[in-house]
Amino acid sequence: MTDGQRRARLGVRHALAPSARADGPAGAARAVVALHSTDPSSVHVAAWARTRDEQADAASVEHALYEDRALVRLLAMRRTVFVAPAETAAVLQAACSREVAARERRKLEGFVAASELAPDGAAAGWLAGAEEAALASLAARGEATAAELAADDARLAAQVRIGGASPHARGQSVAARLLLLLAAEGKAVRGRPRGSWTSHQYRWSPLSAWLPDGLAPWETEAARAELARLWLRAYGPGTAEDLRWWAGWTKTQTTRALKEVAPAEVELDDGTTGLVLADDLDPVPGPEPWAALLPALDPTPMGWHSRAWYLGPHRDRLYDRAGNIGPSVWWCGRIVGGWAQDRDGALVCRYLEDVGADARAAVDAEAERLAPRLGAVRLTARTRGRTWLEEELAADSG
Repeated sequence: MTDGQRRARLGVRHALAPSARADGPAGAARAVVALHSTDPSSVHVAAWARTRDEQADAASVEHALYEDRALVRLLAMRRTVFVAPAETAAVLQAACSREVAARERRKLEGFVAASELAPDGAAAGWLAGAEEAALASLAARGEATAAELAADDARLAAQVRIGGASPHARGQSVAARLLLLLAAEGKAVRGRPRGSWTSHQYRWSPLSAWLPDGLAPWETEAARAELARLWLRAYGPGTAEDLRWWAGWTKTQTTRALKEVAPAEVELDDGTTGLVLADDLDPVPGPEPWAALLPALDPTPMGWHSRAWYLGPHRDRLYDRAGNIGPSVWWCGRIVGGWAQDRDGALVCRYLEDVGADARAAVDAEAERLAPRLGAVRLTARTRGRTWLEEELAADSG
């Protein structure tokens, strides 16, 4: 399966070619399994890039998240926050969040003990009492911030030290840390942000109040197999290592999930063995030429561990030191540059190779499509380091 076929699949399956765009934000998220939400603004920009123009605005994304609740924000793969369709969120919770939650509970018990909030050997019991208080407060209030929960119970207001003896250690309220754990366990959910759609501060609700029917129950192994299927449908062909990295699983967990799925093997242009679903071997017709401006941490460039077939030699200028991508410019299934806003908010693109007049015109059209949706909003690298290219663009804009 050639790189050209992989790029054709990317344009169609990820709803990036204009003819393949989704009818709404939930469809945009479904196209890539889930949207990255570590930076809340990425959810909106990623959805707009994949949604037909009449539904590509902030109100449509917020309606899907907070009114229809067709999209759910949760901690999932690689302990990263994602926004997923409700039916997919149930799979993610069982396949990824459940194990993340077990690690987070052990970690928080250690913080409680190290912060001397409970006697030796009693951290688990102390934390269970704090958890009961948090859930009771959430149920009584309907929704609350961590600060509001901390005001309801002294245990929730107590501070745990994150980072031990490190000079970068910081204090955090038990309420704030416990909400992350309860969300990973499927007991609480992030609701509306306190500010605009770029805000990182959320109000929280009991999951049972937010989704009265809850998340569909999945056994862990069955959920991992289903998530492998979803990933292969959206991202295939990919390698077992690509899936292992994306899902945050161990090699053994990945092998078990793939054994259940029984994918077909294909030879990739770089000589490695790729995997696709057994019923997905037929070529996908290439879409029309397309351009896209994707946000930082977009799920498409973060969907594979091996990225040369769409990234080329541009990694060092587009990814930060932790491996997080900044805003990227795409042309027909390849990254050809990056973009940012200048100090006046105008979109500025920087090409990293010669793309030709047609590509530049298509990218300009995408910039004109995105700019009015951003309006006065200024996107900043708050949850990651700025990339080399972002630094260059910032310097150029003064």
